[in-house]
Amino acid sequence: MPARTFTMPKSLNESLANQQPPNTETDRSSLNGIKEAYSPSEREPLAKSGLKEKPGITYAAQDKLPKLPIPELEDTCRKFQAVLAPLQNQREQDETAAAVQDFLKTDGPELQARLKRYATGKTSYIEQFWYDSYLNFDNSVVLNLNPFFLLEDDPTPARNNQVTRAASLVISALSFVRAVRKEELPPDTLRGTPLCMYQYSRLFSTARIPTESGCQIAQDSGSRHIVVLCKGQFYWFDVMDDNSDIIMTEKDMALNLQVIVDDAEATPIQEAAKGALGVLSTENRKIWAGLRDVLTRDSESNNAECLSIVDSALFILCLDYTEPKNGAELCGNMLCGTSEVVKGVQIGTCTNRWYDKMQIIVCKNGSAGINFEHTGVDGHTVLRMASDVYTDTILRFAKSINGQAPSLWSSTSPDPSKRDPNSFGDVSTTPHKLEWDMLPELSTALRFAETRLADLIQQNEFEILEFAGYGKNFITSMGFSPDAFVQMAFQAAYYGLYGRVENTYEPAMTKVFLHGRTEAIRVATLEAVDFVKTFWADNSSQQKVDALKKASQKHTALTKECAKAMGQDRHLYALYCVWQRAVDEEGAEAASSNGCSSPVDGPSSEPGMSPPQAPSKSPSPPRSSSANKAGKSRSPSSKVPLQQIPSLFSDPGYDRLNNTILSTSNCGNPALRHFGFGPSSADGFGIGYIIKDDSISICISSKHRQTKRFVASLEAYFLEVKRLLRSVKKGESTGRSKVRESGQEKRGGTGKVIKGQTQGSEGVPAPGIGEDEDEDEELGGYGFFDAGMLLQALKASQEEKEKPSGKGAGNTRRAIGKKLRVSEY
Repeated sequence: MPARTFTMPKSLNESLANQQPPNTETDRSSLNGIKEAYSPSEREPLAKSGLKEKPGITYAAQDKLPKLPIPELEDTCRKFQAVLAPLQNQREQDETAAAVQDFLKTDGPELQARLKRYATGKTSYIEQFWYDSYLNFDNSVVLNLNPFFLLEDDPTPARNNQVTRAASLVISALSFVRAVRKEELPPDTLRGTPLCMYQYSRLFSTARIPTESGCQIAQDSGSRHIVVLCKGQFYWFDVMDDNSDIIMTEKDMALNLQVIVDDAEATPIQEAAKGALGVLSTENRKIWAGLRDVLTRDSESNNAECLSIVDSALFILCLDYTEPKNGAELCGNMLCGTSEVVKGVQIGTCTNRWYDKMQIIVCKNGSAGINFEHTGVDGHTVLRMASDVYTDTILRFAKSINGQAPSLWSSTSPDPSKRDPNSFGDVSTTPHKLEWDMLPELSTALRFAETRLADLIQQNEFEILEFAGYGKNFITSMGFSPDAFVQMAFQAAYYGLYGRVENTYEPAMTKVFLHGRTEAIRVATLEAVDFVKTFWADNSSQQKVDALKKASQKHTALTKECAKAMGQDRHLYALYCVWQRAVDEEGAEAASSNGCSSPVDGPSSEPGMSPPQAPSKSPSPPRSSSANKAGKSRSPSSKVPLQQIPSLFSDPGYDRLNNTILSTSNCGNPALRHFGFGPSSADGFGIGYIIKDDSISICISSKHRQTKRFVASLEAYFLEVKRLLRSVKKGESTGRSKVRESGQEKRGGTGKVIKGQTQGSEGVPAPGIGEDEDEDEELGGYGFFDAGMLLQALKASQEEKEKPSGKGAGNTRRAIGKKLRVSEY
């Protein structure tokens, strides 16, 4: 049979236009008003068992969504100065004010007019620039772009082994794929307002393809198979038919996966590592593009077909042979894999990945997570997928006990065990192993890529805090927004360690708009600065709580404003891109041509421009940098002098705005244990956090800064601020914060600091709360400046360096690869 091939990607503009869900009046007229045709109970498939929803609801609201608004230039400039004020001294503020005034009198109005002309007829004024900023990023995507989710363990202990858990997750993920393809997935809403669902069409069977001129996103909308990685070896088999119905039971899936695990273990891991080509996806993108040419240039080799199988898969399933010992190691494994060199050969799980696609990762003990390519989807979208998949694994298990248990889906695939095998069509459900031709230059490139990846992994560390003292319920009972409360904790903890406030980023979702992504919330406000200074000074509890309330209220107001797409970052970045585009085209009217990523009126072919800087690593948009640029004030003119950078972008304040020290993101629900990403700057921290009802989970990464002390400082702050809030509630005024007093180690242990993978020791309970009111008054036994050192001293006698454990812890197509013998099992 001929091979099912994966068509090489077209340009991003054409790809987006072709793959975009129906959005014109002609294509969508039959769906107008369909969402309103369903009652609230019909939009909630769990409301009653056996609910049958009509297809077509997923994108039903797309043509009613408003377009992302372009803010007024004056408003953006005012906000730009406001977000910089807490980070600048008076001289710097004056310089920025002068640059802004010059910009408003000269380049700004012309660039704003160009941007408005550019946005005419497009779905979004920022979308093409957004994609370009990610796809033109040349460095490794590992720790730079791809975030991770760590799922909670399966609530049924017997199902927490690798093969059983992986089979369950894959079947649930395929059910999600089916719901998306059949447009049966209920649309996301926010307080009754429908959200854009476009990103779900980019979630599966997509691949980031490197080329010499930047990466492209390609998609095989008819993909029916998954690829499984085990000990760096590649396997594939079909899992769906042409009607997007699942063709395997969970038992069949587990059988296939066990076959794969057994086959992979037959090859010594050091031997298998020499052919672990997934490592190449961690390379510099231009190098990786050249290596893909090597893989595909020989018509006699099957490498091109193997690469096609991987690129076109629905997603990648990574079966790791290790069991990380603690939460921090688990987070590191999901984000970048482990690095372990034995006899000069890399055998860590970093060789068992393919970073250009979505990956579901399952460890030997059943711990599972997701690592995803971030260009086309944000954390909110993948979170919906992860939570639905996790929920479905539980509901399907319940249904196996009680057939009347509800289903998450409006319709399900016919039982594969009861179908006529001929009805599956041309499929191959037997696993096949991809056998690459290891050309000498590939072997050399793999060694170099692995060495650079090992360096990258060793340059970063991870710490987690699983704080069980309180969570959303307590925070809201005290009258605070949970997110604002935790953000102020980051500010206070950082100030306690370093004595200053730094540029802090948090994404606000803008999916209430068509093709909306996020806007940047700049957390370090004047009110936040006042709070941390008040908190650290000898002020009364009432003064500290009042300052905290004021800072939290300001953060909440900023969040609401940014969710309406009224922030400053995206607008400024688009203006910069318009200027750069005009320069690149030597003053041509580039901004008025038809060239957006997903046009309303038709496809475009206008080239995009290169972003000024690497994108952020969090589930957030890239931030530009205009470092080492110079500009001078000019007299007003009606035309932009294209060769001279506008004054606002040459101002040092713009560089500072785009150098994020604390890159943060709140992305979670009960299905997740942790979530995180790498730091966005060499001297910064990457902070992913989840606020649950009665706990707070935080994962922090950095390039070996004071990560452990930062975690300890956060925990101490959470304990102290609860004491302050209860003190104020009882009408007390303690005069000064007891967290600054030296004291004795307290009993209890509601929060637990989990040691990072570079530390190699277990955490011990931190000072606790909750035994009684009197003990609560004495929680702050040590200050932020010595918190890390004190905890380290307390734990020093218990620390033992341990190495990570290496054990136990349609078209027709010919069959590519060696067929495995399923019948033996």
